[in-house]
Amino acid sequence: MEIVLKTLEFCKTYQTCTVAALFSAGYVFYYLSSVVKKPLLACSDQKLKKFLTNHVPMTTEKYWPTIWCFESRAMTILRSVIEKGADIEYECELLGMPDGGQIRLDWMTNTNSALYPDPETRPTVVMLPGLTAVFSSALYSSTRGKKLTVRKHCTQRTSFETYILNLVGQAKRLGYRVVVFNNRGNGAKLLTPRTYCAANTEDLTRVVHYVKSRYPGAPLMGTGVSLGGMILFNYLAKTGKDCGMQAGMCISMAWNVFESTGTLEQPGINKHILNRMLAKGLVANFKQNMHLFESHIANVQHILKSTTIREFDDRFTAPMFGYQTWEEYYRDACVHDKVHALEVPVLCLNASDDPFSPHRALPINEAMENNNIAMLVTTHGGHIGFLDGVIPRQPTYMYRLFAQYLDAVFKHGHENFEKSE
Repeated sequence: MEIVLKTLEFCKTYQTCTVAALFSAGYVFYYLSSVVKKPLLACSDQKLKKFLTNHVPMTTEKYWPTIWCFESRAMTILRSVIEKGADIEYECELLGMPDGGQIRLDWMTNTNSALYPDPETRPTVVMLPGLTAVFSSALYSSTRGKKLTVRKHCTQRTSFETYILNLVGQAKRLGYRVVVFNNRGNGAKLLTPRTYCAANTEDLTRVVHYVKSRYPGAPLMGTGVSLGGMILFNYLAKTGKDCGMQAGMCISMAWNVFESTGTLEQPGINKHILNRMLAKGLVANFKQNMHLFESHIANVQHILKSTTIREFDDRFTAPMFGYQTWEEYYRDACVHDKVHALEVPVLCLNASDDPFSPHRALPINEAMENNNIAMLVTTHGGHIGFLDGVIPRQPTYMYRLFAQYLDAVFKHGHENFEKSE
């Protein structure tokens, strides 16, 4: 009884400290009980599931989001602001396309790889970045055919986005080669009135065939982030066993574009920061190449006034790729209804609170009914966020998961999967 009375007297004397202590205790309790959880692994393919549990242990381990920044939008923005990219040198190559256009390929050749010294058989990752927002600064030199180092401000070289640099850094550490596929107009002059979209896989098909012809003895895996994940998934669904890849990985991919658009147009941070920043990046890229499109588009100024991704897609992307409406384009771009078409294993990492791909849009039921698909869904993580640690450390969650899966595919995939040729 005396202890209780002393405790009450202390609380009365030091009310501020008491409130702070109670708040801290409640916050920690909430964090441990509702935030720190094992991710959902949706996978009906028992062979693939066994492969993941045996060789990718993170798929069964708890994810510990940064305790002071686990809100989805905060984590999404914070990662893009504070994260530093790995020190990567690329060798640039411009790949000509059948229509007269060109694509910039940035190679991290990993010439000094001790595990795979033979370049002809060194396992290779084809990496597809997402959209570039105006707040995502990249630094680079524009020297063709030489190793590139960071030099000046630019927002178009997607291979220098920090998340791409860190993914490439993980592959480099493990001894693998990476080729970053920059979409048209990103890092190389746009030569024709054609850019890119989530539904069109012609450019990726050309890139994969080129990489396979250059290194026919090298196993290949695809990795796509956000928009890049959609393009990769659409490619794998269309090509099936002829994809030329052993496996794929998609990170923070929007499964149902209609649901993603609805979420991103919700007033507040989603619409006025995330959506508008990406739309500004799209408009800025269009403005730089406007002279190529003036004879193909009736109202160029209307495009320049786009303030959301949907407006830009309605006014530019959809008509440029032959769609009558943005709805028709979005129906073709969606991947949630193409899970059944996969013929090689694909691991997809999403966060339930991703503002670009809400939980209700995730095809978890489809993943539980089809082979060659494993969905790993964390309760928190935002969009390409996945920070963890009291002070977000490197490599963060998604980089470590990528490294485990990548290493497992190239070292143990032949024991579990049929190699796609």
